[in-house]
Amino acid sequence: MRLTPGEWMAPLFGESDAGGKRDILEGRFIWVAHQVLCGGGSVILDFGCWSAEERYAIRSIAELAGSRFVLHYLELSEGERRARSERRWRETPNVTFAMRNEDHARFLALFRPPTAEELAGQTLPELPQGHESWPAWASDRWPTLPRLDEPSQRAR
Repeated sequence: MRLTPGEWMAPLFGESDAGGKRDILEGRFIWVAHQVLCGGGSVILDFGCWSAEERYAIRSIAELAGSRFVLHYLELSEGERRARSERRWRETPNVTFAMRNEDHARFLALFRPPTAEELAGQTLPELPQGHESWPAWASDRWPTLPRLDEPSQRAR
């Protein structure tokens, strides 16, 4: 199963963020992914993971489901990244959004590429202060994601 927010945001809300609804949608995607993994399926979360913390949290949730987490990162030149964005918009405007120059610059400034250690799947780092687990951090980050490390929230 592949879960891509743009394919849902555009038809449901007509915009890419819609007042924070993207975080709500991504939280439900992670929850659905956890359910699918617990059932023995495979999932591709095809969205952001803009920070190491987001990637660590999702990895922890996959491992909680007894699954293996694999992070694929493709480094592209600025020109190629922009060309792909433009092509996506031209070919599938119903499931993506136009990107202005300001959007490209803003998103690029927010993104933190994965380190070699992250890509190699090394041990998860210490938790951010104030969180008792990576799933707890994730449920703070994505408002619709329940605490999947609590027994009452695990897939049955």
